[in-house]
Amino acid sequence: MLKDLLQTNASFEEELLEEINSLGKIVDFKSNDILIDLNEQIKGMPLLINGAIKILREDYNEGELLLYFLEKGDVCAMTMACCLGKKQSKIRAIAETDGQLIMIPISKMDEWLAKYPSWRKFVFESYNNRLDEMLFAIDNLAFNDMNQRVKNYLLDVATINKGRKIIKTHQEIANELNTSRVVISRILKALENDNILKLHRNEITIL
Repeated sequence: MLKDLLQTNASFEEELLEEINSLGKIVDFKSNDILIDLNEQIKGMPLLINGAIKILREDYNEGELLLYFLEKGDVCAMTMACCLGKKQSKIRAIAETDGQLIMIPISKMDEWLAKYPSWRKFVFESYNNRLDEMLFAIDNLAFNDMNQRVKNYLLDVATINKGRKIIKTHQEIANELNTSRVVISRILKALENDNILKLHRNEITIL
């Protein structure tokens, strides 16, 4: 049943659930799938049923910076803004893990905001949560050195994957933190020497 699948923090009205069930499109995705790309015309708003998605922003030099992760029950505030404003995407959404989402038609966004109190509350709370995460990302970038940023990143990824193993190359980590592979390799080696983690081929174990 859709209600069981969604399992969001919002208590959606039965009528709203029925509309989502009849109008929404369930999409299965695999790790590393590009779900939304930069400058793509947004046709629907994804509501995450399970799995995890990372939201990235591209800089002027075509580098990328990780903004935040989405988990079960989350929606992307920047995608919602594009939906409501009928604008092109300003972010790239890539699957961090396998998962499933339901795509909600843009045409229903405004209507549901006026029609369903639970949807309005859910949208506003989602904006607030994503804003908090954006502020954390800005603080992390502005006030923390790269060593601390790497530590925060590893803890976030480990939490998302619900374990201590992180299956990523040094280059992938560098891309998401918008730095060089050499810098990441140096920091990871120093953390290994401090017995904070153990390095393997394309895998990191947090101790």
